[in-house]
Amino acid sequence: MSAPGGGGAYSFSLTTFSPSGKLVQIEHALAAVAGGTTSLGIKATNGIVLATEKKDTSALLDTTMIEKVATICPNIGFVYSGMGPDFRVLVAKARKIAQAYWKVYGEYPPTKVLVQEVAAVMQKATQSGGVRPYGISLLIAGWDAHRGQSLYQVDPSGSYWAWKASAIGKNMVNGKTFLEKRYNDDLSLEDAIHTALLTLKEGFEGQMTAETIEIGIVTVPTAEQQIAKSGERPPPTFRKLTEQEVRDYLSL
Repeated sequence: MSAPGGGGAYSFSLTTFSPSGKLVQIEHALAAVAGGTTSLGIKATNGIVLATEKKDTSALLDTTMIEKVATICPNIGFVYSGMGPDFRVLVAKARKIAQAYWKVYGEYPPTKVLVQEVAAVMQKATQSGGVRPYGISLLIAGWDAHRGQSLYQVDPSGSYWAWKASAIGKNMVNGKTFLEKRYNDDLSLEDAIHTALLTLKEGFEGQMTAETIEIGIVTVPTAEQQIAKSGERPPPTFRKLTEQEVRDYLSL
């Protein structure tokens, strides 16, 4: 068997199925996701909320430089649980995909199109010798004229699903159980934000503050905003809440 850096039988074995039908490296990647801080997404009648814990490991750390919710293009945002460096790589790839789509079609990609492209990048890593799967799961939220607001989860295997609400990370089992009890199809965006905060609070260690929570929201544009002139960029439908906005929600 070759050494880890030398390819050969070692790297080949990482991309083949075990007798039980599992890819062991994907199991390890999912364990990395389960060890990450909790993130969740909730779909509402007039938007979507993405929320996550933003823990600091030291009082000396500048938490303003930590980004767990990322804007990919004006209509789509990501949040993750798992390995931060892998998230940065996928964010960069997703932004390039979105800009390439704009150059060809004159509009930003529908959410499902971007999800499929990112999932393909993640799936490719499971079939390549000498590389490992991405150690993160993503929640992708966006709005487009084709499907309206959409929420997807993408796992290290490249599998993806559309959700009404989902949780990933360390407290995902309790988070999903809590969401199943609280979620309903008539939920407004404001109610979804409050539900997201209550869900995070269930397994939160320490005090929830505007510095330890990060939130992104998708809003549905008005009928007038949806009719953009040729060549004009539509108004953004995804944005991150400021610390002051998060602080206001926490005080309610």
